[in-house]
Amino acid sequence: MDRSLRSVRSPRVSKGNFGRLPSLTVGLLTLCVVTLSVSCGRAARRTGIPADAQTVIDTAIQDIDAGRYEKIYNDAGDEWRKDATLEESKATLQRVHDKLGRAQVRNLDTAREEQTATAPVPGHSLIAVYQTQFERGDAMETFTLIEHGGKWSLAKYFVTSTALR
Repeated sequence: MDRSLRSVRSPRVSKGNFGRLPSLTVGLLTLCVVTLSVSCGRAARRTGIPADAQTVIDTAIQDIDAGRYEKIYNDAGDEWRKDATLEESKATLQRVHDKLGRAQVRNLDTAREEQTATAPVPGHSLIAVYQTQFERGDAMETFTLIEHGGKWSLAKYFVTSTALR
């Protein structure tokens, strides 16, 4: 009886293409998950800057570059005027110009819209950050816009650079 058991072989089953099925399934599932996560990420975030907000940023940039600091102050939103007087705004913008010189190249780094009930800017806002090369140094310029009644206005302008020290 022992002999008969030793001579019995288990049959070999050919896997054929079925051996690839688990790896193919895992690959397809991974692709689906990646596609869905990218799609969901795009739906949750608004890409680009709304045209009317971009116009406000472009106008502010032109005014900053031309030294029209009083115009910037007068065109800005109430949030700007609550934080600084006309004289303080002019002095700060002039200091940035004196230390860094004229802007030569601006590249949009990030832009995001927010809807918040708290500071720094409560309400519907847009924050656009530019990497900027000035005559005497590189900087990050941050433009914060606020929307009131369907109209965008500049609420804050902030420049970060080691050349400002």
